[in-house]
Amino acid sequence: MDLMDHSARDLAALIRNKEASPVEAVQAALSRIEARRELNAFITVTGEQALDAARRAEAAVMAGDALGPLHGVPYSVKDLTLTAGVRTTMGSAIYEDFVPKEDAVAVARAKAAGAILIGKTTTPEFGHKQVATAPIFGRTLNPIDARYTPGASSSGAAVAVAAGLGSLALGTDGGGSIRIPASCCGIVGLKATLGVVPNLQAPDLYSANSFTGPMARDVADTQLLFDTLKGFDARDPYGLGAPMPQRAAPTSLRGLRVAWLPTAGNPIDAEVEAVTTAAVKAMEREGAVVETVLLNFVALERHFLVVLQSMLAARVGANLERFGDRLDATLIDAVRKGRRHSAVDLHEATFAKTRCFTELQALFGRFDVLVSPTVSAPPLPIDMDVSGEVEIGGRPAGTIRGAWYPYTYPMNLTGHPALSMPCGKSAIGLPIGLQLAGRWYDDDYLLGIARLVEQALG
Repeated sequence: MDLMDHSARDLAALIRNKEASPVEAVQAALSRIEARRELNAFITVTGEQALDAARRAEAAVMAGDALGPLHGVPYSVKDLTLTAGVRTTMGSAIYEDFVPKEDAVAVARAKAAGAILIGKTTTPEFGHKQVATAPIFGRTLNPIDARYTPGASSSGAAVAVAAGLGSLALGTDGGGSIRIPASCCGIVGLKATLGVVPNLQAPDLYSANSFTGPMARDVADTQLLFDTLKGFDARDPYGLGAPMPQRAAPTSLRGLRVAWLPTAGNPIDAEVEAVTTAAVKAMEREGAVVETVLLNFVALERHFLVVLQSMLAARVGANLERFGDRLDATLIDAVRKGRRHSAVDLHEATFAKTRCFTELQALFGRFDVLVSPTVSAPPLPIDMDVSGEVEIGGRPAGTIRGAWYPYTYPMNLTGHPALSMPCGKSAIGLPIGLQLAGRWYDDDYLLGIARLVEQALG
């Protein structure tokens, strides 16, 4: 059995027990990356650095040193996240040669736990769209079926995990960018509660809607990586106070109060509806109490776009003249739209965020978890026009955010935790994801529910 086919937790145990070495693990990951180059999951592969780290990790094992929970386990980092001494491009020519001097908090914590960085994974420029392309690297392919998108913007991260190019990955999520590719590639991805995994790169920490989080092939590995990442940081305004008490992970689905949201004001593909409904029925058979709820998340789309586009205009706009011909046309379009938004537009978006937060808080007063599809259709065709109208169930359904993933971006606006997990496949074998969302600080609770759902679904 190839080492990269083991779970991260089993690989870590093999290394601790001297049944495998960190060098062998890294070599296996690098070999798999080379063998699957057509997937185009990496912008930068850190082969020599990873092997140097693996040799040091092996020496620590042989010396009997104390080992972290991820000691010797290869992992990747999305190329929006800072890595000291390793090129971090943001998927853009603007940062093509940028080498940070410091690690992001999540990277530093993964490193402290013993994980070994094998490379930086692909992302559209600044994570601005749900298509896995950028001028700097080209196109990333879905390892399940190359005719369909792997999702974005943590596209390379999801592909790397799904194809076994490393056991674990760090993604980022500004509107669903961990959960959507997790759904499209048949893996698990968690966007934690705001502040639980500090993301100090955000230029506005007070209104942050971008999150760093774990991606893995199953729930237990996702929990393993999350346990190393979580923990407040005094430099983060959402890490200054004591958190609300966290609920212990449930040991059974019996009595769990489930709010089931099959549609959020959007059309839904018949296969996605059938597969996700079947997953909820499996929860019911295990004793969960399910009630269908109605929420109009599609109405938030225009406000989400104001936040996203005005942020891109502020962050990237000054570089348009210098790099214009080397930037993605969709990024340029987003920046220009962002420049047209007014301060009133941005405040109205903030008010809409508050209304959504209040609505979700009221819902979580009645229910333990909000369950929905992650996206309203299986992975869309890889050559889709991200700026045009998408088809859901063979019919024109509107723009991509409101039509395909209205379930995900509200949790970025409000800070609530949410994860995507596989729950079945379409008739042609495309993965279908189930989203679980919960109260602030219910991250471990959601992961506990996900483990139980994973067991119920077999």
